[in-house]
Amino acid sequence: MNTFRQNALGAGLLFVVADVVGPFAFPALAFLNEPGYLATTASHSTSLMVGVLLILAMELACSGIAVWLYPVLSKEHEAMALWAVVFRGIEAICGIVAAVALLALIPLSQAFLAAGAPETSSFQALGTMIVSTSDWTRDVVMLFAWGLGALLYNILFFKSGLLPRWLAGWGIVAILVHVASCGLRLFDVIGPTSPLQVAMLVPSGLQELTLAVWLIIKGFDPSTVARLSAREASASAPREPKAVSVLTDTGRPQPQGAL
Repeated sequence: MNTFRQNALGAGLLFVVADVVGPFAFPALAFLNEPGYLATTASHSTSLMVGVLLILAMELACSGIAVWLYPVLSKEHEAMALWAVVFRGIEAICGIVAAVALLALIPLSQAFLAAGAPETSSFQALGTMIVSTSDWTRDVVMLFAWGLGALLYNILFFKSGLLPRWLAGWGIVAILVHVASCGLRLFDVIGPTSPLQVAMLVPSGLQELTLAVWLIIKGFDPSTVARLSAREASASAPREPKAVSVLTDTGRPQPQGAL
């Protein structure tokens, strides 16, 4: 199995992990959307921890995707491939921070109940701050960084021909809609996990699943792989030194090798 096939298979499997595991986190964390979540978080601590672990698994898979794709895409455009890795790294950091921050709700809920669950207190304010900060980090910064990284490697897929252009073009359009949802969320036009936000994210999710299946089953286009490999070999091949001429006693130039 050559390196290109290994990279396609590795990235495809990570796409599946990210797109299948991630959505299961939202039902586990659904109780946080209820008005009285602060009183019920203590009893839902297991569900909260499961949701956080699922998000961590999703983010680790997402960051690994760009790493597996980088050796291939860098042969088409090294800077764009590197930026894709950077944006995926930013996405992973933001997602992990947003998820881990939710764990602070468990001791906060326990303290809230121990205090008699007062209707108005600093507990509610602190809980609202934790949840809203997590939502904003996830729905704006994390998803925006994810979109930029995915946009870059789909552009490289389209330019290089490593994958069918219809698949890469679908990804470019879907991800632009995805990025637009982040802008709408930033200005509170849409709410977190609202039907409109979900509808704007679904096309990119479906494209990634299709992309994953393609990478696992078919991999990259063989002719494009051969072209990129030949171009890399040509660029790294040592150049032959030019012949140097010297003047003979007669004043005529003569190749240096003839002396």
